[in-house]
Amino acid sequence: MSADIPTHIAIIMDGNGRWAQARGLPRTMGHKQGSETTKKIVKAAAEMGVSYLTLFGFSSENWNRPIEEISELMRLLRMYLRSETAELHRNNIRLRVVGNRNQLAADIVELIENAETLTQHNDKITVVIALDYGGRNDILQAAAQWAQMCRKRGVEPDMACAEEHFSSFLMTEGIPDPDILIRTSGEMRISNFMLWQCAYAELFFSPVFWPDFKKENLEAIVEEFGQRDRRFGKIKTVRGES
Repeated sequence: MSADIPTHIAIIMDGNGRWAQARGLPRTMGHKQGSETTKKIVKAAAEMGVSYLTLFGFSSENWNRPIEEISELMRLLRMYLRSETAELHRNNIRLRVVGNRNQLAADIVELIENAETLTQHNDKITVVIALDYGGRNDILQAAAQWAQMCRKRGVEPDMACAEEHFSSFLMTEGIPDPDILIRTSGEMRISNFMLWQCAYAELFFSPVFWPDFKKENLEAIVEEFGQRDRRFGKIKTVRGES
């Protein structure tokens, strides 16, 4: 393993349904297996020394899926929060959920709030789950809050300083931008996920379906990450040049 461990890894966990269909199973079985993978990858990331792991659990567009599939996803979410919160706390792992909560069932919101409160002081790794989340909506609501702040203070919006402070209005306030964005299943798009935050993330598209994604796959990506030259818009300086 490279010593260059990223601070923040974000993952679009894709391919549960296709994993199940390839085995002649209902899509719901893919989501169930995917939830087991989630537990393993959280543990692996913590062991590797990653500080933040963000998982795209349910997008704002996922409400358009069949009601049976949505119900199964919500059932698995309830199970995860009920069964894993205490385990996360025992392992010094903080849980944070970003996204809109107004469409989530009241009992799920309560489980989320309880988990966030219980684990809020843990510092081994922060696991961020994005639920009912969309990157465009995140930017729009942040822009609205920023404009409202300017009106309250009686100042004109200053675009020169907007970028510097804009992240404090995003749902991911206080969380550093991802160093790595991974999408499993071979799809090569970011699907409205953390559009502002991933401006300079290194992108990795794995052909592996999420239920089959293992610690070894994550380690290989981190290893490659350590070999990449991240310039953030600058040019590479050759050693010895001034």
